[in-house]
Amino acid sequence: MTIHRALSKVRVMNRSLWPLFRSPVWIFLVFAALGCSRGRISSVARMDLFSLEIGPLEDQVNLFNLTGGESSGRTNLAMRDGLFYISDTSGGKIVRYNSYGDLLFVIYNEDINPPPITLRRSIDEEGIGTRWSIPYPLREPGAITVDSRKHIYAAGKAERDRASSDTETGSILDNLVYHFDDSGRFINVLGQEGNGGRPFPLIMGIYASRGDEIAVVCLLSSGWNIYWFSAEGTLLYLVHLRNGSIPLPPDREIRYASVEAVAAAPDERRLFFKVDYYRAAAAENGDAAAAPDSSLIWIMNVENGAYEESIQVPFFEYTAVENDKKITQRLPYAMLGVVRNSRVFLYFPVDGGYSLLVLTAGSREQRMGFIQVRNDELEYNTFNLSAEGILSGLVATEWEARLVWWRTDRLLGEMNL
Repeated sequence: MTIHRALSKVRVMNRSLWPLFRSPVWIFLVFAALGCSRGRISSVARMDLFSLEIGPLEDQVNLFNLTGGESSGRTNLAMRDGLFYISDTSGGKIVRYNSYGDLLFVIYNEDINPPPITLRRSIDEEGIGTRWSIPYPLREPGAITVDSRKHIYAAGKAERDRASSDTETGSILDNLVYHFDDSGRFINVLGQEGNGGRPFPLIMGIYASRGDEIAVVCLLSSGWNIYWFSAEGTLLYLVHLRNGSIPLPPDREIRYASVEAVAAAPDERRLFFKVDYYRAAAAENGDAAAAPDSSLIWIMNVENGAYEESIQVPFFEYTAVENDKKITQRLPYAMLGVVRNSRVFLYFPVDGGYSLLVLTAGSREQRMGFIQVRNDELEYNTFNLSAEGILSGLVATEWEARLVWWRTDRLLGEMNL
């Protein structure tokens, strides 16, 4: 599961568990328990960088529709070398900002966007300028990543005459990856076979890896496909993970397993699959039910398809009061992303922000942190984790979107690795 699928899960958790998160005593109990069992919790300082108005103009972000409800699209965020890239699904555009909030360029669909007012209409116009706009018929731009060349890769919908269905997997093939250079000029479109290939199934995430290779993570009804491309757009590897072949932990009575997230390493040809396992349990009415059993992150070598190792993920534990009794509940973390040296960031929503957990392959050490997201900023949250471990976020109130970051990379420096 990509970051955004994880975020959707977090939004559900925020609604269902919010009454518990309102209690300061509850927060103390949770953090005290976690602190005793897993080491010191570091509160990571937040830096607010700039704000954007909600709306359809080139210097706005179209998170909500005109009646105030949330848009049906998803807005995605990428950060590379202090530059922020926003893929605005409802707005049909991709924008790049610097850390001061200066809009540098916009790639926009002329059919659904008003002509830019403050930007040059073409990068090729005569004259000196650093801010420009480039028209391109983007259709519902989604997941986005940026490589070391500052080339942009963004998922989007294919034209209707290119879409098809896969009878074997039952999937609709209507997603493509649009490739733009560092100035926003269109280069090519990636499909399943590489440049100009057939559309993908539903794209859940795009990742830039070593040597500017690109991994495209797709969700199917039967499992997952991960396509791994060279910087030139040549298909190097194709990984199939089917629901019936999910690896199981040894010596456990597992009722079913669920792949919660899939991410690619930024510095190696490795894939990280986070799997949540559930065991049989009896419900209050006597019916069969399932209870969380364990979570593992399986690490696959993309070159040979072998699982090289796994990371045990502890549960997030909290104390609730039911019928005047304290009950300890256990829920799985969501995987936020992978940074260099096989370090994995996970997170869980709590009152006033998110609890973070950092794990490393081949090490038992864990580091916990907390990032602040105010309660009035929960209208929309989306995050990006850089290869160095810097966490950026777009958090929204009813009236504006704020670009912020947390130097979560400093948590890595505290780990004895």
